[in-house]
Amino acid sequence: MRNKKAKWIRHIKYKMPTQASLFASPWFKPFARWFDRPYFWQLNRERAASAVAVGMFCGLMPGPTQFFTALIVAYLVRTHLPLALLTTLYTNPLTYVPLYYCAYEIGSGLMYGQWGVEMPALPALTIGHLGSELWQWVIQFGKPLLVGVPVLGMILATLGYFLVWNGWNWVAYRKTHRNIRN
Repeated sequence: MRNKKAKWIRHIKYKMPTQASLFASPWFKPFARWFDRPYFWQLNRERAASAVAVGMFCGLMPGPTQFFTALIVAYLVRTHLPLALLTTLYTNPLTYVPLYYCAYEIGSGLMYGQWGVEMPALPALTIGHLGSELWQWVIQFGKPLLVGVPVLGMILATLGYFLVWNGWNWVAYRKTHRNIRN
């Protein structure tokens, strides 16, 4: 059992992008000089927990901006960059709809004080009235979503932070007590 865990950890470390491989990409190359400090690449309990929190919060950003938002926030927080980028991948085409629906519910609950408000139905897509009806739908749907997405992001970031922090403590505790017994 212990050998399987060690093998799995080595595999994860092997798959984790290095500084050189990450900034070889033309998209990230302009940011390379900002991330030359060792604290962006050293993994410990504090940096792992904050990196997961950054990734969980930034993962709710619209698709193409997730990595760049995580890159900027990881720079500001001075946390482990590869883990922050990797954690944003919890959102994907299968999870976006449930997460954004949950964010809508949170936003409508906070804005209107009513939980479980039904999401407005998408208007019929007719050529003549498409612009005005669709715009009204976006306004109705958008306000609660604009409130709910950051709130859900903060909730997920807080949960992720404490899960990693306490999980790291638990693993360290078990490892210490296992070594004491032996």
